[in-house]
Order: sequence, then structure tokens, then C-alpha cells
Amino acid sequence: MRRGVRSFTVWAMLLTFCLPAACSEQSKSGQGGFRTFTDSRGRTIEARVVRTDGDRVTIERRDGKQFTIGISTLSQADQDLLRQPVKPAKAAKTAKTVATGRDWPRFRGPGGMGVSDAKGLPVTWDQNQGIVWKTPLPGAGASSPIVFGDRVYVTCYTGYFVPGEPEGSLEQLKRHVIALRLDDGRIVWDKAVPARLPEEQRIRDHGFAANSVAVDEDRVYAFLGKTGVFAFDHEGNQLWQADVGSQTNGWGTAASPVLYEDLVFINASVESESLVALDKETGAEKWRAKGIREAWNTPLVVTAESGRQELVVASHGDVLAFDPESGKPLWSCKTDIGWYMVPSAVSADGVVYFLGGRSGTAALAVRAGGSGDVTETHRLWTSQQGSNVSSPVFLDGHLYWSHESREIAYCAEAATGNVVYEQRLQRAGQFYASALLADGRLYYVSRSGKTFVLAAKPEYEELAVNDLPDGSVFNASPAVAGNRLLLRSDKFLYCIGAD
Repeated sequence: MRRGVRSFTVWAMLLTFCLPAACSEQSKSGQGGFRTFTDSRGRTIEARVVRTDGDRVTIERRDGKQFTIGISTLSQADQDLLRQPVKPAKAAKTAKTVATGRDWPRFRGPGGMGVSDAKGLPVTWDQNQGIVWKTPLPGAGASSPIVFGDRVYVTCYTGYFVPGEPEGSLEQLKRHVIALRLDDGRIVWDKAVPARLPEEQRIRDHGFAANSVAVDEDRVYAFLGKTGVFAFDHEGNQLWQADVGSQTNGWGTAASPVLYEDLVFINASVESESLVALDKETGAEKWRAKGIREAWNTPLVVTAESGRQELVVASHGDVLAFDPESGKPLWSCKTDIGWYMVPSAVSADGVVYFLGGRSGTAALAVRAGGSGDVTETHRLWTSQQGSNVSSPVFLDGHLYWSHESREIAYCAEAATGNVVYEQRLQRAGQFYASALLADGRLYYVSRSGKTFVLAAKPEYEELAVNDLPDGSVFNASPAVAGNRLLLRSDKFLYCIGAD
């Protein structure tokens, strides 16, 4: 009896003071929707389950406060519910799509490296030639087109601060996950998700839909910032939703999901300063690593020389590596980059290459496979030539990228970081899109709609400049579908084919 009184006292104190719980590294229960929980004396609270761990459960109120309590302090019905095995949600209708060799299933394509083995891609096009189809989008966005099977997937936003439209209000803000037919660009389905308020106001540079989706044969995974991570089947039925944090930032959110075996990795630096692993089938949180600060880059799975798989992300001041299965920290490396990290990394032969930041060092190379602080042992070089937004590509011992504001294309030696060429791109404007390497060519898409096509070699050679001025901006990185390119602006999705 005394134990029951003590448990109730703890329950009451937690409800009164909303004491946050320390997050465990491992969890076995998924994040679900809000419901009413009742304690053994009939008192109620509206909350959602974050995780269960043995006989304890972590729950979160609508104001974002989390605390951990004993399951035995709850009503018998709630105890029975929480002790049931986790079952995946089932949609009324499900569908699978079979992968093909032309898939571009995530941000920057297979492996996240911005490289395609496609042949016969277009070199020249304009508004009057080379456009296979052009589809108006229901809203603006900076997310990249994603290709899987016979579908193309993009996100956009409507209702608030859409360029060229009345400002609207945050209460009207919605993010959309859209599926289109690859052959003709027709929209197949459009799922609108209301924003979880409060949101940041007036995100000017790239708006409210910068995260690209990731796709496999079972599901479409969309990270929509503090509104959550969503999984849909290929017919647009929502399968699950998971929250990864409730914070916002004046620059918005941008990192894209990464799929690895049965996990979905989310860089939730903006939302909770965390790197989160979710179960692909249920959305259950499997592990969470804290301390990911000012990081807008999409994580990269890297293979060290030993064969060990590492999940690498760049944070403020450090590159961090984790075991993908458990979230256990493996190593860290100082970047000497004084601010945020936006460009996503590339890797080759067990070395990871990073660009980022506005001041001081702007690029570095780190050999994977270390343990602890590897700054002195595994950091190979640093350089002051980098990029603030766009990500590089790697080819035959060289790195290639465009600078976001200097109108410059770079080539550097991957072994040393030494610049091979630094060439101005005439009247290019800014570059937010990351480089694409395909068919022996580099494709750089500027915000003004110009695509600079260069030969992929250490000697600078411009092959073409293609202009698609449509009255909006091109922030999205290009995608490849067979022998076609997909370009996305704030207004349209373009499919470009060779003559």
C-alpha cells in the first residue's frame, strides 16, 4: 500500500512540474499519437508514448515536456496497452513498387554521392527544345525530385509565404508529399499535411519544403521538420508518423531521410539537436544521439577500410561517426569550421570529404575507422576553399563543386585539398543545388535556372549553358531517371531528354 502511495506521489509531481526524462539510447516502442492516459486513482493526462523500457514508459505532453513513469502507476487498461507487442499500422490499401536501374531513391541518388552511371543524358536544352514534360506544382519547395519505379516524388508547401502569392498565415501552412508519373509528369496523388505550430515565419531563401523524401519498394519516407516523419505506401496511404523534436530555426529545416537496412536515419539537429534512428516498418524510435548542433547536412553511411559501416554527420565544430545499428559513438574529428554545416559529405576509399561554413576552414578530409577523438590521427587535410550550401562529387581522385555565391566552379585534389582549377561561371547567380556527376559530365544548376554542363575532368571545359527562366528559383538538386534529367523550380517539375 505504501508503494502505491509513493507511486502516485511521483506521478502527481511529474504532472505538476513536468520534469523531463533522460532519453535512453535504446527503445522498443514506437512514437504514437496523443491519447488520454489514466493513473490508478483515475487522474488523467493527454500525452503520447515516446518509448517504453521494461516497466517504465516515457510520455510527452502536447507542450513538448517529457517524463518517465512506472507503467504500474497507470490504469490496468493502459498497462495492458503498453505491454502489448508493437504492431505496425495498416493502411486500407497498400502497394509496392519494384526498383529499377534508373531509380534515384534519395537525396543525391544511390549512396547519397550525387553520381549516376546513366548514359545518353542531355547536354543542351532550353524552353523550346529538350523538354519531355513540364508539370506545374501545387506549391513551392527546394526538395529534390526522387525517382523510384515509374514514379517521381517531390514535396512542396502551400498556404503561407509562397513566392508570387499573397502571404497567407502560418495557420494555413501545409506541406505536400506528391507522386507523379515518370512517363508524362501527371500527378497521381497529393497528400497535404498541416504544419505543427508554432513555425518560423518568412523563411525566405528556400521556404518550408527543403527535405527530399527517401523511397524503397514498400514506402515513401518524408521528413517534414517539427511536424514529424511520415511514411506512406506507394498509393499515398499514410502508414505511420513519428515526432523527432519540436524546435524551429530561422533557416528552416533541410536534412533528408537516409535508409539503412531496417532503419530510417533523421538528422533532427534543428528540431531536437539529435540524430534519430526509426524503424522503417513502424516508425518506432530505435536510438537517438544528442549534441547534433547547427547541422543541415544529410547523414552519410561510410565504409571504413576495415569494412566497418559508420553513420557520419557534420555538426558545429565536429564531424561525428556512429554505429548505424546501435547509435554508439565511434569517433569525432574537429573541423575548424566556425559555424553551421549545410553541404552533405561524399566518401571514397574510406575517406570522408566535407564542405561547409562561412569563415576560416571551409573543407576537410577525414579517414573513417578511428576511435575517440581522431583529429590528430585521421584528419588528412583542411582547406579554405569550400561551399556554404552546395555539396561536392568525387571522381578519380578529384572533388568538384560550385560555390553558392561566388559564381565559381572548383576542382580540387582529393588527396591534398589543393585546388586544381577555380573558374568563374559567367552570369550564373547563386548555387544552392548540389553537383551532379553523370555520363562524364558535371551538371551545376543555378538558382536562376541556368544549368552549366562541364566536362568531368581536372581541366576546365564548359560544354553548354542551358537556361530555363520560369519566373521562380531553382533550389533543388537535379535527379537522374534513365537517360533523362529531372529539374525542379518553385513552380514546375521538368523532365529533360536528349534530342
